[in-house]
Amino acid sequence: MNKNLKRQYIRYGTKKERKDAVDTEAFAVHLLTIADSYRTSDIHILPEQKHYDIYFRLNGQMEKQYYLDRDEGTRIISYFKFLSNMDVGEKRRPQSGGMTFQLSDKAIDCRFSTISNYQLQESLVIRLLKQKEEENQSPGIFFTHEWNKLEQLVQSKAGLLLFSGPVDSGKTTSMYHLIKNRTSGEKQQVITVEDPVEIEEKTFLQTQVNETAGVTYEHLLKSSLRHHPDVIIVGEIRDEETARMVIRGALTGHLIVASIHAKNAAGVIARMQELGVSTSLLKQTLIGVAFQTLLPLYCALCEANCQTYCTHYARGRKRLALFEVMSAKELESITENKGSEREPESILVKREFNHLLEKVFMNGFINEKTYKRYYISNA
Repeated sequence: MNKNLKRQYIRYGTKKERKDAVDTEAFAVHLLTIADSYRTSDIHILPEQKHYDIYFRLNGQMEKQYYLDRDEGTRIISYFKFLSNMDVGEKRRPQSGGMTFQLSDKAIDCRFSTISNYQLQESLVIRLLKQKEEENQSPGIFFTHEWNKLEQLVQSKAGLLLFSGPVDSGKTTSMYHLIKNRTSGEKQQVITVEDPVEIEEKTFLQTQVNETAGVTYEHLLKSSLRHHPDVIIVGEIRDEETARMVIRGALTGHLIVASIHAKNAAGVIARMQELGVSTSLLKQTLIGVAFQTLLPLYCALCEANCQTYCTHYARGRKRLALFEVMSAKELESITENKGSEREPESILVKREFNHLLEKVFMNGFINEKTYKRYYISNA
């Protein structure tokens, strides 16, 4: 964080206002330091009737951490808005921004979002982006069968491998880890196209979308293809143009690994067709589809999902990933079924997501509430 910005923020006002500004700055540093040490995915600063509550999202669950009076809550939101180049005086419309915040021993990349309620009380959400993947730590998974299947798929010379899943389901971590394993022991050029870059990886050429500067997904993908990489990781297929470019990349001999929003593996086909990709092109390029989500583990000591401070499961292992993976051969009948999200009866459902979810539940890894929450209806 630019120290000149700090000085500018606390330079003016009365003696009390300057002291409040210093206190606000100290609390902001403390807040982000604690959140980072807890591996928090995001911080929620939410208004109540007469005060503000601060929550950390830990292992997918919101946990209350701090209580602030209304003035303290307003000051901390204004402070973060100022540092991230938002309009501090504007409370009527939602705003977003970002910055790199310097802590005592590291820098963390943050994304900020504000929304006001009908009483013009602002809320702020701070998303903490992972800056470096932990060395040699494989993702925590329930079943190795699906992970081994993915490791085989990423060995392909060319083609399109798509990942789907809800926000904060570990898609980026999975894609990075799989490609790092593929390139282990040999030099390959890997280019990432992301918005924003979530994990710092020195062996990859990482690029980031910047809409303000005119640097779009389409622009970066075109440039990446001219760079003749072995692998391209695409953060998200959002529109028809991005879908068209990833298909083009797969057809020209590159391995493209990308994420797209769909409710299950079969639904990815329907989503790609919705974005204008023909069935024939999907058959030519698609080598596999993976759907994943992170499930909170049931803890016998907590008699509930394993809590943040419980030591029964390690802090980074309180949720495990459940995958559904379909290869090109398994996807053939779906593409012929015009992208219906319902799997044809001819496909074996033994490794389908809901079936695997039931196995996890029956073996006591998750509780009934978690099972019902993550069960995919009409799948």
